[in-house]
Amino acid sequence: MEFKQEWLHEVLEARSKAYTPFSKFNVGAYLVTKDGKAFHGCNVENAAYGPTICAERTALVSAIAQGYKPGDFELIVVATGAEQPSSPCGVCRQVMKELCDDDMPVFMTNTAGDVIESTVEQLLPYGFSGKDLTND
Repeated sequence: MEFKQEWLHEVLEARSKAYTPFSKFNVGAYLVTKDGKAFHGCNVENAAYGPTICAERTALVSAIAQGYKPGDFELIVVATGAEQPSSPCGVCRQVMKELCDDDMPVFMTNTAGDVIESTVEQLLPYGFSGKDLTND
């Protein structure tokens, strides 16, 4: 899939909404559903650190709260201000494994517009999710 410049604009807008008084490391996410709806996500920090939520999870949880279901997602773009595009953290990879198709594109970018493309499966090979549970 070819990266679109409009996605860069959207993910940087999402990144601008981040609340990061401690790390100052703003992250934005732009999630697109298979029916064309889009959701912004940003990281929101907390002084207790554990309650902090990442941009990717913010976007996915917002979509689920609006009635979308696992597998309804077309792609996600994640942006940081780092010199190189940054990968989603392990917790976000696990949540994407649970809610997204394994072959869903994950685009990682930065404010300079550098892009790395991956998939959920490539980011979390041999991952485990609710799809693997059986009631035998």
